[in-house]
Amino acid sequence: MATADRVDAAGWWPTKAASPRDHVGPARCAECHALRGRQQTTAMANTARRAADAEVLRSHDRLTFAAGSYSYAIEKDERGSVYTVTDGRRSLSAVLGWAFGVGKVGQSYLFEREGRLHEARVSYYDALPGLDFTPRRALSAPRDVEEAMARPVDDAEARRCFGCHTTASTTASGLDVSSLIPGVTCEACHGPGREHSELMDREDPPASAASILDPGELDPVDSVDFCGACHATFWDVKLADEKGLAALRSQPYRLQSSRCWDGGDARITCVACHDPHRPLVRDSRSYDRRCLRCHVASGAEPTGTHPGRACTVAAADCAGCHMPKYEVAEMHFEFTDHLIRVVPPRGGAESLP
Repeated sequence: MATADRVDAAGWWPTKAASPRDHVGPARCAECHALRGRQQTTAMANTARRAADAEVLRSHDRLTFAAGSYSYAIEKDERGSVYTVTDGRRSLSAVLGWAFGVGKVGQSYLFEREGRLHEARVSYYDALPGLDFTPRRALSAPRDVEEAMARPVDDAEARRCFGCHTTASTTASGLDVSSLIPGVTCEACHGPGREHSELMDREDPPASAASILDPGELDPVDSVDFCGACHATFWDVKLADEKGLAALRSQPYRLQSSRCWDGGDARITCVACHDPHRPLVRDSRSYDRRCLRCHVASGAEPTGTHPGRACTVAAADCAGCHMPKYEVAEMHFEFTDHLIRVVPPRGGAESLP
């Protein structure tokens, strides 16, 4: 299903509107779920920060970038991280308000100007390390300093951005940044936890369990759509008519387009390989055992170095061949393609199926 339909349906779903008063925050959750408290170390939990708390900005006194006649800089002073754009004759500055993205790939910035949110025209990229144009925001010939500096963000877009990068920001009346929880924390996925925690305090586990969502109990299709609320479901991509690299960046869409998906298999959902409570494992070889749960001939016991009779080409790194990486040049990063397949020789991103 498309995410908009999921959000409109009954029950909890990521990005659904809820009152901030119904949320208790990750520290309260960790009082009972100590092991799950490690979620606070994940990229999801840190995918949005107020600019003053963003490690990338705190660790760089000055970041610069130049394009054409325009120069861009982010510098620290007593006000915070100040973003300035100049054409040599006129300059505009603003104190950055929000940082989106951890910075391991990139980090983009929002600030408020004249009562409205704006997206900075430049972002930070760890691979450089430094500034470059924000993806899809480059302008070859800005009309003026205002256009070179930033792009206004309307209310609907701001709600989507904060809805997927923070917790408890989306209310029935719209976006509320005054009491949100930065990052994707427990209640972004499990739903508001006040009722749940109060019932636990009253020692009523059955009622408490019914008051919170356990995404681990979803069937395979719903499970992948659940992650797709922010990573884009199959139908989100189809309805947006995205193709090529834009479609590749939707892991749920690519996964559900795989031949082995076949209507849903719990062994190849997002959470079958990625534990949302732990930091992402980037070594593709570490996923071999999960692949071999399905792809080992009967009676062939997989070990750390021997994959049974799963493959006649390689002895390890299944994902390295069957889920190749493609570079997104404007993001200075290679993204894993989650379309599981036998990959023919390719000449670059244009050969994406």
